Amino acid sequence: MGYWFRIGDFELLVVSDGVIRQDAGATFGLVPRVMWEKYVPDIDEKYRLPVGLNSLFIRGGGKTVLVDTGCGDKSRSAPGAMDIEHTGTLLENLRAEGVAPEDVDLVINSHLHFDHCGGNTVVDDGKLRPAFPRARYVIQKGEWEAATHPNDRTRGTYLAENIEPLDEAGQVDLVEGDTEVVPGVRMVRAPGHTDDHVVVEVESGGDYALYIGELSQHPVQLERLAWISAFDTMPLVSLETKKRFVEKAIEKNATIVSVHHEYPGVGRVRLDDGKRKWEEISNGSAGNENGAAL
Repeated sequence: MGYWFRIGDFELLVVSDGVIRQDAGATFGLVPRVMWEKYVPDIDEKYRLPVGLNSLFIRGGGKTVLVDTGCGDKSRSAPGAMDIEHTGTLLENLRAEGVAPEDVDLVINSHLHFDHCGGNTVVDDGKLRPAFPRARYVIQKGEWEAATHPNDRTRGTYLAENIEPLDEAGQVDLVEGDTEVVPGVRMVRAPGHTDDHVVVEVESGGDYALYIGELSQHPVQLERLAWISAFDTMPLVSLETKKRFVEKAIEKNATIVSVHHEYPGVGRVRLDDGKRKWEEISNGSAGNENGAAL
């Protein structure tokens, strides 16, 4: 059974595309290993930690929206020391919940790194095509430009196979800045990881959910805001962005969905004696005070 919950009039489902392993030192950036290792018990012999690939399916307002698409299954190779052998389950998991690819109206990519948009496309009869044949793919214009004109640092994560078939099919909608794609569902700029990275807010009936994208790759990074990943291209901007959204999440008692936390990556940040504390939410207690699990 998938992780369904309700935010006001919206039904939300967290869907996994699998798990990757990535270098723990890169995940925690400048933070010394002696400080972070107690939070990461499941490190393999290559010092890689497991990282979730949690997409968010949203149904309401007469539309269906999918946020991020994981790695997909087109390739078994990954940049650097990453391991992506256990990915590519997004479509299967959606179908298990009664959602077919043609049911999706909109796809939002928080950004276009391979582990957030690899499931945008599939190989069909030897050719690449959009995985969601009816969907409009809503992407920040600046992120699209960065992905289609990668530099020496980014070319290993901006992969043409994940985005060019969308443009060829005429299914790309480029937007600039904060954008409400459905009443109550907003793409909000959250720069730091990339310049045009976005988070997604869902707000209805007094309830508020926040899909945080790359604001955090491990729960402790929502508690210790200065713990910034080496993957963030603008770490000081990332710090200020994370601070702003974490403060808002605390104030609004947000249900947080994290793409890279262990599935389902759903929880809240609360203040405990003035200190931020991440609390996981079990399936059955998601949603805010007025929200409910399905």
